[in-house]
Amino acid sequence: MAPSRPAFLAGPALGRPRGPPAGPSWRSAERPETAGAPGSRAPLAAGICSAAALAALAALGAATRAVGRRAADRGGKFDVSKYYAAPKDEAAKDWVMQQTMFRVKDPERSLDFYTEVLGMRLITVGDFPQWGFTVYFVGYPPEKDLGPVPVDDAEKFAYCMQVPGCIELTWNHGSEAEGTERVYNTGNSDAVGSADGSAVKGGFGHIGITVPDVYAACQRFKDMGAEFHKSPNAGGMKGLAFVKDPDGYLVEVLPKGQGFPFPTQQVDCCGVSLDGGGGYQDNSAKAS
Repeated sequence: MAPSRPAFLAGPALGRPRGPPAGPSWRSAERPETAGAPGSRAPLAAGICSAAALAALAALGAATRAVGRRAADRGGKFDVSKYYAAPKDEAAKDWVMQQTMFRVKDPERSLDFYTEVLGMRLITVGDFPQWGFTVYFVGYPPEKDLGPVPVDDAEKFAYCMQVPGCIELTWNHGSEAEGTERVYNTGNSDAVGSADGSAVKGGFGHIGITVPDVYAACQRFKDMGAEFHKSPNAGGMKGLAFVKDPDGYLVEVLPKGQGFPFPTQQVDCCGVSLDGGGGYQDNSAKAS
């Protein structure tokens, strides 16, 4: 029996290609950002957006906005019991939440941060000069389960696709030469890239890592020059932290295997006392 269609996908089917775009795979059409460039999404979109498809998109957008309005009336409560009770989907038993992709300005400074400061491993690299981008996969490979990272480049990608929670750092060639320190919007009330220079209320928030001791890890990060968005004792939620990567993306630091409230110390690496640090702050709400 085919799985039922989730409610949020209900609505008219949109015209879309059934297979990958012509040419090499590896999602080559997703990376470049210049409209009309080889491998960019613009020509593909122009080719499939018929009047019927555009009408369907408009209907779907209206339905999505209606769902958003209904969700705003929940009074801050939502019963998730049916999701906890749902049977395991056997079709997805071998699937892996494998990656999150960040575009980065300069691969060297990003790899320095993720491998040296956060202690991740560079697992595999994909170089696509014909489309002007290179991707670098970093993460914490579970060598106890998968064995060591292969030495042979031809085997590294297949190995990487088994590693949960990798970060795909995408470098669009030439971005390192742009005149500003940060060139991509991070989603957290960030003004980068906005037409009028005002902050954007973005949807993306952060990635996260877990560590045995948040306070010790943050001391390491501070000693290595990392920029903190929130030290462990700052804000309303104590015992967790946020550091920024070189492009401004947030990395949450949480205690491994601990429930809430989290373990705390009287003073953190930035000198903030447990009874100080202000209250909780919603970063997405800063933008007007």
